[in-house]
Amino acid sequence: MSYEALLLDLDGTLLDGRGEVRPRNLEALRALEARGVPVMIVTGRSSLSAAAILDRIGLETAAVLFNGAVVYCPRRRRLIEERVLSNRTLERALGYSRASGLLTVVMAAREKRGLEPRNEREREALKGLHGLRQVPLEELALDGAIRVTWFSDRHRGSGELAAEIEAFVDQPVYLTHFPLDVLVDHRGSEMDVVDLHPPCRGKAEALRVLEELYGVRPARVVAVGDATNDIPMLEAAGLGVCMSGGMPEASSVAGRVIGDHDSDAIAELVEELFGATPARR
Repeated sequence: MSYEALLLDLDGTLLDGRGEVRPRNLEALRALEARGVPVMIVTGRSSLSAAAILDRIGLETAAVLFNGAVVYCPRRRRLIEERVLSNRTLERALGYSRASGLLTVVMAAREKRGLEPRNEREREALKGLHGLRQVPLEELALDGAIRVTWFSDRHRGSGELAAEIEAFVDQPVYLTHFPLDVLVDHRGSEMDVVDLHPPCRGKAEALRVLEELYGVRPARVVAVGDATNDIPMLEAAGLGVCMSGGMPEASSVAGRVIGDHDSDAIAELVEELFGATPARR
């Protein structure tokens, strides 16, 4: 199979345990894009969180953020597409926060608001949320909200929490969920997390964007990730690849598994699958 584009998750995939991109991996990606092959970052991170990382990486291919709800141009540093939550959905989501008492964060493209943490466990859960402003519940509603996030330490797994939220909100939405300790900065956390987004196909939106903007069909795409929110793009791509330290659910749907994020496995994958000559003409 001749591949024509590469999709890459950030956390647990391209970013190593220090939150950096290993030099050999970065060199391989920049060289691949310079040959005319789109190299697209596809992340659950917000635009506020991802922008500085995208600047450091220095790729020009459009990026997909917020688990598929936003398409971002790193060269012009602006949004190309933005899906937002309806007023009805946001109202019901915050109604769940009121009823449950769970720690809640609401994010828009350029702003994040969250409830004040009540203990050390909640304070640690918010670590790394760039640009977060803490406000009372009645001020959580944001114009143009893209995501609502809840943190819980009293549910039997993130799946149970997601099902409860979905039933309460009862609106068309896209949900992702995970135990917080899958993130490097939160190892040992007992919190579960649910993110609620506007209706979309999750990270599989990246395949649509590739075809619309770059003319690359899904069968010609390699997608690399490590977590459950990566599954939509791993399944939709011609080849889905999981990192060796990835979640079992992600590795089970991948076509192959490579080394971990603290290795040069991505550079080796690029060299193997895309070779030394341009994949596109």
